[in-house]
Amino acid sequence: AIYVCGKVFKYLLSHGGLEAQYQRNLEKANILYDYLDNSQMFHGTVKKEFRSLMNVPFVTGDPELDAKAVAFTKPPGWKPEGPPLCGRPAASIYNAMPKAGVQALVDCLKEFEAQNR
Repeated sequence: AIYVCGKVFKYLLSHGGLEAQYQRNLEKANILYDYLDNSQMFHGTVKKEFRSLMNVPFVTGDPELDAKAVAFTKPPGWKPEGPPLCGRPAASIYNAMPKAGVQALVDCLKEFEAQNR
């Protein structure tokens, strides 16, 4: 465990430290939240003041459509189940997820939304 912590600390330091990582995570989360806040189909399940930068649960409001969206979006690499009290599905956008991965998920959700209006 100490070895892994050392690797993580060295990585963070070589990439600007904690504040820089926080800014990267904030930027990634904002890409997804901006989409969800403006989507006609999807909406987040957590109040804005309690939103996570790492796990972003969202739904359509229709469990069958949610399941269809999960099947449609599996290739971009997102977590199909969110925390039970927050609803499903959820995107996990941890430190290792690049901004391009979050944008790919948003693009996929936009495509799904356009095909299922």
